[in-house]
Amino acid sequence: MLSTLLTLIRLLKAIVRSWNRPHFRSGFLLAGLILLSGTIFYKTVEGWSWVNALYFSAMTVATVGVSDLAPQSTAGKLFTVIYLFVGVGVFVALFTQFARALLQIEQDVDAAEARSIKSGKGHL
Repeated sequence: MLSTLLTLIRLLKAIVRSWNRPHFRSGFLLAGLILLSGTIFYKTVEGWSWVNALYFSAMTVATVGVSDLAPQSTAGKLFTVIYLFVGVGVFVALFTQFARALLQIEQDVDAAEARSIKSGKGHL
């Protein structure tokens, strides 16, 4: 539980750190729009509940695959193919930004520790 909490805190720090970058903001908003558009599509075309439509949208772009839901209409199947490729690309770009921010946080911590050791204030 503690490791999950620490990971969540690191993720939130990465989001806050990255928010000032225009590419991150646009990717984050685009990812939200992709989930929203998929949810609306599946709700409308397949007649699924909002929760099932969101669930299927998220599982599709995460490439997890679910067996309990599947589009039945031809339009739903064709949309899912396009949605999968577009969504995966956007989320890969977004998570790349997360990774960069997390690595930057680690580099900043390492640099601060090195400065502390150099100044004689560090503890071994």
